Amino acid sequence: MKKPFTTTCETDLIEGLKSHSRVAFSELYDRYAATLLGVITKIVKNETEAEDLLQDTFVKVWKNIHRHDPAKGRLFTWLLNVARNTALDHLRANRKGPHVEIPLDGYLPGMSSTLNHVGYIGFSDAVNTTLEPKHWQIIELVYFQGYTQQEVSEHLNLPLGTVKTWTRLALIQLRQTFRRDQFAFQ
Repeated sequence: MKKPFTTTCETDLIEGLKSHSRVAFSELYDRYAATLLGVITKIVKNETEAEDLLQDTFVKVWKNIHRHDPAKGRLFTWLLNVARNTALDHLRANRKGPHVEIPLDGYLPGMSSTLNHVGYIGFSDAVNTTLEPKHWQIIELVYFQGYTQQEVSEHLNLPLGTVKTWTRLALIQLRQTFRRDQFAFQ
């Protein structure tokens, strides 16, 4: 019978993971698998593929937990990035043909259909009140649709530097919004 790994402290969980504790890894899976599966499914749009990619994500976490730096962010943020990158790498590897079309309907002024796609992780309210539509458009394409900044630049006829700047500005604005919200709930 396994000894339960019960902790409310993220640093204890991380230390358990770094020492390759199977109990800590089991707790990590129990805590975050459902959320990560939801994010991956929204990206790849196929539940079976998403389940496989979730397993790939946890294998990467097991092998690379030493790369997590608590000074740079929370464990959950790092896990989201691993899951997101795993899903986006899968999409890129399975693209057919050298040319990728970005659907531009829904990315024009207003962008209401685009904003509705991200409500699943709680960004809708922050986006509606924080970001300009042109900034959100870039975030949606790069982070949720899996396009590179170069592809977005080409298809939207924007300079690559503009795409990079808007991405950076949008992430800064979202980070500030979520920090304010975090303090409001404490």
